[in-house]
Order: sequence, then structure tokens, then C-alpha cells
Amino acid sequence: MSPNMEMETKSKGGLGGFFGRAISGESGFQNFFTARGGQGLIAFSSSYVGNILAVEITPDKPIIIQKRAFLACTTGVDMEVFFQKKVGTALFGGEGFIMQKLSGSGTVFLELDGSVLEYELKAGEQMLISTGHLAMMEETVSMDIQQIKGVKNVLFGGESLFNTVVTGPGVVTVQSMPLSNLVGLIAARIPTSSSN
Repeated sequence: MSPNMEMETKSKGGLGGFFGRAISGESGFQNFFTARGGQGLIAFSSSYVGNILAVEITPDKPIIIQKRAFLACTTGVDMEVFFQKKVGTALFGGEGFIMQKLSGSGTVFLELDGSVLEYELKAGEQMLISTGHLAMMEETVSMDIQQIKGVKNVLFGGESLFNTVVTGPGVVTVQSMPLSNLVGLIAARIPTSSSN
């Protein structure tokens, strides 16, 4: 960052905001950066291999994101906990019970895993997504799960038992390499020591 950037750590939204961020996987505190005496420059990096996506938030278009996706935002963006309404979706959908809802007005920067693709679904249009690959969706999109059909597919397909089903209208963003998949690939290649 440029030398004129000033940092202040505080908890936005009082005690409720603090606990809401903590429950959704964020720190209860946030760092606020302000340019003093003119324009300033600041950059953020992701914590693992992937993409940083800048998304404009408007009062009429809040978004729902996976709980590890938030990186930074401008003032005016509000973050709150988003609970999955359906127990089955929360348990088997790969995104968990708790996601994050971003609303208000401003720009949010998200860190997403691997490559990122965006799809705009029409009203009633559906898409099946492998569990863990849903990174973001507009609030107008609904989410459910669907069991994979066929015994051979379940036993030998190498996928999970369920897919995430999203139904439009709205924009859906998917990621190619969820962190859990990357960890699994790396772990599978680490040699284990055998006792002699």
C-alpha cells in the first residue's frame, strides 16, 4: 500500500455484527483502510491459488457467498450470516449450514478457488453443480440438493452422493477447485511412513 494509507481495526455492527462474522468464518474484527491527504493505493492477495473477483453490490441485488470467500469490501457493504433453510441442503450440499449474505451498496472482493465461471439463469432454469463448487449466487437463486442416480454412478463414479441444484432467476458463480478438493489431492500424494 502507499504510505498515506491509514489502518484502523474495529468491529463493525456492534456485538451482533461481531458474532455474525465469527459464526460465518470471518474474524469478528475488520481492518479499515483510509487514504489521507489524497488518493492512495492498496492491494490484497488471496490466501491460496484462485481468483479474486470484484462484485458490485446494490440494494436490489444482494449476493450469497460461500463462507470463506470474503476478502475485502468498500464501506457501504453489509455482511450478515445466511442460514440454509433446508437441513438436507445444508448437510449434503457441500456449502454447509452457514453462508454469508452481502448487501448494501459498494464493491466486494471475493477470493474463489481455482478458475471461476459465471452463469445467468432464467426464471425456473436449473443447473446441477458438484458439491463444494458453488461459490456465489444472487439472492434470487434458490438452492437444493439432488441425489446422484444409479448404483454404479454412486459406487464407481468418483463423485459425492449429491449434487447441488440451483434454480434461477439470477447469476450463479462456480469455482473449479474448491480448497477441500485441493487438500485431498495433495494429501493423496504425500507418502506415508511405514513402521519397520
